[in-house]
Amino acid sequence: MPRFAANLSMMYPDLPFLDRFEAAAQDGFKAVEYLFPYAFPAPELAARLRANGLQQVLFNTPPGGTDSTSFTQAWDSGSRGTASVPGREAEFRTGFEQALRYADALHCPRIHAMVGLRAEGASADVADATLIGNLQWAAAQAAQAGRDVLIEPINRRSVPGFHLNRQDHAHRIVQAVGAARVKVQMDLFHCQIVEGDLSTHIAQYLPTGRVGHVQIADVPARHEPGTGEVNWTHIFKTIDRVSAECGWDGWIGCEYNPADASAGGTSRGLNWARPYL
Repeated sequence: MPRFAANLSMMYPDLPFLDRFEAAAQDGFKAVEYLFPYAFPAPELAARLRANGLQQVLFNTPPGGTDSTSFTQAWDSGSRGTASVPGREAEFRTGFEQALRYADALHCPRIHAMVGLRAEGASADVADATLIGNLQWAAAQAAQAGRDVLIEPINRRSVPGFHLNRQDHAHRIVQAVGAARVKVQMDLFHCQIVEGDLSTHIAQYLPTGRVGHVQIADVPARHEPGTGEVNWTHIFKTIDRVSAECGWDGWIGCEYNPADASAGGTSRGLNWARPYL
């Protein structure tokens, strides 16, 4: 049966962020993910996890910057990661080291290394080479800490100019890095927009052992399953079947904006998930 993690950056938008842990647990979630932890002290986040019996299964590296304040400023100014951006290697390393410190405190096994926008004037080959070099460095650090490093293909409608858009491209990068702990974050929202054919992609890539995490949202509005064009009953059955065949045991992050953002709307919109929680 698929295992679902609540994305606290997007779900429960009517609640303060730190109150979302309890809300997710009350709705039956056993795990959470979110974009960034850096605005909060790691001990406070760890306490929320413990108090609500939750696992932290994923968060992102900083989108840019070198400290908590500049991490937020980087996101607000439109930076979406530094891993593929030539000239920002030191920034990437500083951010990744901070992510490792949080991962240690939160017992989080996976870090999403944000690839970033294609730098102005940089070719695709230069961006790829920068990304591979940064990931090889990150893989060595992550191996010492027992963490996985993930990269995510993101559609350019949601994030114009993002360097990595397709599953096959992401898997070529992972193979070029050549480190067991570097994997792909397979977001089915982005995959459906860019490529479609979700069932085939799931069957193709989960058995490779190079998919570290899956995320979902319906298309086109990025709301919960059942609000758009994807046949989620079929997709979840496909994930279940392929996982049973190949031994994939990852988490599926619910990275969607609830269609009802009013008080209690996230919980009311979880009818799709009741059989799994």
